[in-house]
Amino acid sequence: MNRTATVLLTALAPASWGTTYAVTTEFLPPDRPLFTALLRALPAGLLLLGITRVLPRGIWWGRAAVLGALNIGAFFPLLFLSAYRLPGGMAAVVGSAGPLFVVGLSALLLGQRPAVRSVVTGIVAASGVSLVVLKAAGALDALGVAAAVASTASMSAGTVLTKRWGRPDGVGPLALTGWQLTAGGLLIAPLALLVEGAPPALDGPAIGGYLYLALANTAVGYWLWFRGIGRLTATQVTFLGPLSPLTAALVGWAALGQSLTPLQLAGMALAFGATVAGQLGRPGQPPVQAPAGAAQPRTFSFRERNARKDSMDVTGPALRR
Repeated sequence: MNRTATVLLTALAPASWGTTYAVTTEFLPPDRPLFTALLRALPAGLLLLGITRVLPRGIWWGRAAVLGALNIGAFFPLLFLSAYRLPGGMAAVVGSAGPLFVVGLSALLLGQRPAVRSVVTGIVAASGVSLVVLKAAGALDALGVAAAVASTASMSAGTVLTKRWGRPDGVGPLALTGWQLTAGGLLIAPLALLVEGAPPALDGPAIGGYLYLALANTAVGYWLWFRGIGRLTATQVTFLGPLSPLTAALVGWAALGQSLTPLQLAGMALAFGATVAGQLGRPGQPPVQAPAGAAQPRTFSFRERNARKDSMDVTGPALRR
């Protein structure tokens, strides 16, 4: 039950991110992706820093900067760039391949063997999302495709490194989230000013939209996400990612009057099934595999154990394995 609760709470993060498109198109100033990314990240990060009153120490200054760049500072601008340059949902399709990126990076950085089930489930998830969001369009923009792939790789690498590095002793996920959002926001700030100029005038709905994105969508959403990374495997967490485009489709249908075709409904069922299947692995960090060619522990017979009483300190652990 504790693991199920962790999965459900972590799933709230990508579900909330799925509302970003509707909030952006209905309430926020148009054509300001970097400014929107900045107001999502920096105020939320500073708020969490004020709540926790914990700053990085030692090596964690560098690690917080790297994680903030991967998960926020690079991911947000690349995501918006791909969304603006690619036709109907293609950015979401590339993003849904995140589990496959994480499976590969986990093999390199965490020593986890890629499971055939994870690869197949990742392909099924991406296929389901493509049925939901992909629409007929003209030629693909090369820069948009590159940005989509880079944004997915950036978030995937940030997820795996967050799992690899964990957290410093005595530091909770709320403080770690604050570090990353602040670092990422500071990285976006000069880029937004250089590319988009001075901030636009904001009316009431825009202020409300930015407050929602900064607080519920980002501060709470990313806290739940990093909390989940600490308690589940990186692969399990990233398989919750397809919930974001699925939520976006449901919000579009319920709030914006968009229709859902039978093919889209089938794709939603396929992607949701893959998301559930991605949670069937064991929770937490998997055991470390012995290097290839390493000697394997031997199980001794009863007679051999009696003849080797002088080595029981070795035999005992071997038997317990």
